[in-house]
Amino acid sequence: MPGPVDARLLRQARATAPHLAACVLLGVLGAACVLAQAALLAHAIAALTVPFSLLAVVAVRAVLAWGREVAAHRAAADVTSQLRARLLERLTTGRPAQACSGELTALVTRGVDALDPYFSGYLPQLALAVIVPVAIVGALAQADLLSAVIVLVTLPLIPLFGALIGMCAAARTRRQWRTLELLAGHFADVVAGLPTLKAFGRADAQARQIARVAGEHRRATGATLKLAFCSALVLEIAATLSVALVAVSVGLRLVSGSLPFETALFVLILAPEAYLPLRQAAAQFHAGQEGVAAADRILSVLTPPPASGDPSLEPSLRPPPQPPRKGRPSASGRIQADEIVVAHPGREPVGPYSLTLEPGTLTALTGTSGIGKSTLIAVLLGFTRPATGRVLAGGEALDAGADADWRRQIAWVPQRPFFFAGTIADNIALAVPDAPGDAVRRAAAATGVLDITALDARLAPGGAGLSAGERQRVALARAALRCDLLGTPLLILDEPTAHLDVLTEIETTEILLRLARGRTALIVTHRRTLLDRADQVVALEPASLTGPPVRV
Repeated sequence: MPGPVDARLLRQARATAPHLAACVLLGVLGAACVLAQAALLAHAIAALTVPFSLLAVVAVRAVLAWGREVAAHRAAADVTSQLRARLLERLTTGRPAQACSGELTALVTRGVDALDPYFSGYLPQLALAVIVPVAIVGALAQADLLSAVIVLVTLPLIPLFGALIGMCAAARTRRQWRTLELLAGHFADVVAGLPTLKAFGRADAQARQIARVAGEHRRATGATLKLAFCSALVLEIAATLSVALVAVSVGLRLVSGSLPFETALFVLILAPEAYLPLRQAAAQFHAGQEGVAAADRILSVLTPPPASGDPSLEPSLRPPPQPPRKGRPSASGRIQADEIVVAHPGREPVGPYSLTLEPGTLTALTGTSGIGKSTLIAVLLGFTRPATGRVLAGGEALDAGADADWRRQIAWVPQRPFFFAGTIADNIALAVPDAPGDAVRRAAAATGVLDITALDARLAPGGAGLSAGERQRVALARAALRCDLLGTPLLILDEPTAHLDVLTEIETTEILLRLARGRTALIVTHRRTLLDRADQVVALEPASLTGPPVRV
């Protein structure tokens, strides 16, 4: 379990160190105002006057508190925005995370937002909890040594009780966050597959499953809140009893006449302020625990852990060392994947597989479901790093620095194309965001989109309303647009004719064959229509950590 300060999160706060330093400085100045206010208030009560200086100190303290809040929230906003940007960049340009989209959505939104209390409240308050009590004990020692000793002895009770309760709170908060991730992921998956679930009569069962997971999250949240309230109660009791000891000591000596009235007032006003920063730090600790729990997942996505199992497979999570490059990988030349093995944590390794794509040829990749066809495609796209083996394009190794340049040379049609709410033209232009309208129209005409719908027709989220064949035509239009405007020499298609009827399959096959003419093309397929038209067919066999794929 992390200590009072999570070193990983502290490293994320370096960029906003000036804001955090300003927050702490303003807090220290506010503590100085507390000392001045206690002295002036004790004097005012003893003398039955209200000096102007007391009002001025109160006003300055309010301004300092406002400035501290502004600096704290500015620091938190900077850190969370940077983390969210890095997370989105990692998920969109790096190796896809091993999590479902619902969990990742919760992570990027609620998870990152949960870090705000940690950076805006807990970190600054922790620094003040170290500085302010020392200053107050010093001021008490000058006024009344016995009271200072009592405060000094009882002060450690607050962090001691806080640490004991915090150990349990951290575990419960991690459980709460995990149930939230499960709920978000399961809900997103159910919504995405609702038509299928309804068709098979499983919608009610999944509704009950969501209710069960939601109940677990509710109970986990309730347990966390219960512990937080108990923690606050324990710390309040400890602080109250400690102040009561000071009050009894001061009262007895005040009655005996051994302690001046103004000094007694000063001590009684100031003593609770010694415990306040520690109590506030404990409260902020509980507020920020959800963010700390989410940080485990956020940082695991940003810096994935090494793969377990065979140590020789660990490099799959980071680029293998490469010799200095003389040029950039080119999709115009021969593309060769040599003995590729891919390993992910908790999964069986995939491979080794080898594949050679000659320039201007059409290669069909086939094999049983789950054998690793899509994984091999992910390696060629630069989404996944192989544990062993390498990819050569135009004689140059495909490494981490080449991903962006490399993918500009590829037109890719995934197995399940993404569609967003907007016009057909907008969805086609996703492939080249700045594409002119005439280029979009040419791509739509070349792939038969204009035969089935108008470019200004609007789509619902997820492409609702389009048939499977219409979806494939729009996806092929995206590839055609990239080939037209960017001149991409490599075309990769993952199951482009799956789930199509015979007539639509024949039409789609003719479209993609026209699109592949003169380019290097790799098509994942099981359909005989495409296998018969390919220049080479590569069949991946199951088993094999021992031999190359079978070439048909």
